[in-house]
Amino acid sequence: MKVEPQEEHRWLEQLLGEWTITSEDSTGSGEDSQPWIENVRSMHRLWVVCEGEGIMPGGSPGQTLMTLGYNPETKRYLGTWVGSMMTHMWVYDGVIEDDGKTLALNCEGPDFENPGRTARYQDRITLIDANRRTLTARVQTENGDWKEMMSAEYRRR
Repeated sequence: MKVEPQEEHRWLEQLLGEWTITSEDSTGSGEDSQPWIENVRSMHRLWVVCEGEGIMPGGSPGQTLMTLGYNPETKRYLGTWVGSMMTHMWVYDGVIEDDGKTLALNCEGPDFENPGRTARYQDRITLIDANRRTLTARVQTENGDWKEMMSAEYRRR
């Protein structure tokens, strides 16, 4: 079976390459964490595989793996995220927002403030220009508002 990449797959190709990642410390201390490195490669122009590694707050090494693709049948972006710092696999369902620059990836996962419950999350990848992008992670509160948990800036190396 031969599958041809769609325009939506080409959007994902903007993520290809090697990136330096910086983010604010999620503890609210105002200190920046140590930069991470992410390598993003293509699987035959249908999927992108994003492999990250760096030092976690506290000094231990960390790794992440994100996969992203597009399903023309459902007209939705899809993917997964796993990290060495947790045992949950996040499964994404997403869309490109009207600005054409933001991929909103919805998922469900453990509610970190209420053990035993789940919560709705959203990771938002926003293209700033050809060499910069951001990733913002947020959780939906009980009243339906979104609360930002983490924000990272990616710069092409």
